[in-house]
Amino acid sequence: MHGRGNVRLYWNGFHYVIIEVFYILDLKNNLLSMGQLQEKGLAILIYAGMCKIYHPDKGLIIQTNMTTNRMFILLANVQVKKDVYFHTSSQDLSHLWQCRYDHLSHKGLKTLQTKNMVCGLPHLPTSTVVCTDCFIGKQHQDPIPKKSTWRATYKLQLIHADICGPVTPTSNSKKRYSLCFIDNFSRKAWVYFLVDPSQKF
Repeated sequence: MHGRGNVRLYWNGFHYVIIEVFYILDLKNNLLSMGQLQEKGLAILIYAGMCKIYHPDKGLIIQTNMTTNRMFILLANVQVKKDVYFHTSSQDLSHLWQCRYDHLSHKGLKTLQTKNMVCGLPHLPTSTVVCTDCFIGKQHQDPIPKKSTWRATYKLQLIHADICGPVTPTSNSKKRYSLCFIDNFSRKAWVYFLVDPSQKF
């Protein structure tokens, strides 16, 4: 969608104004939604190959026959003022191209543009939009602390466990995994060798 506005039609001696019309550049035919006409309070009657649209106060306002491809075509003239245009939504061009290139940095986009590495890439000014996805995805992670802020005060209060494997080559007893338990208080460690991680011991 490139814009939205109101369209003034002249048909059968009367002027009609259709509001909230979407302007789509690649759409070759103008489409009038019957569902939206009903939402505006108009009544639609389709019978014997003819479509009639009634206004609650003005009565019959539009009448057209069905064509061979089962479409109802309304031949009307569009009345456009020279000083009135569709309202188009503005978008930051740099942010748009950044999203197209999977949130590539603005420095990388400038490199693509200056070295002519992409055909059709326009000159991109400095973006004024703060990309929240880039802000979250590229932020630095807090480093892992070297010392724990809490220690166990008695044995077996806190046990650390880790499993390692599969290890190659396999041991003589067909063990490929090692399971390690470390007591946080005494630092005593237990190591068990396993055939697979689901083995019970």
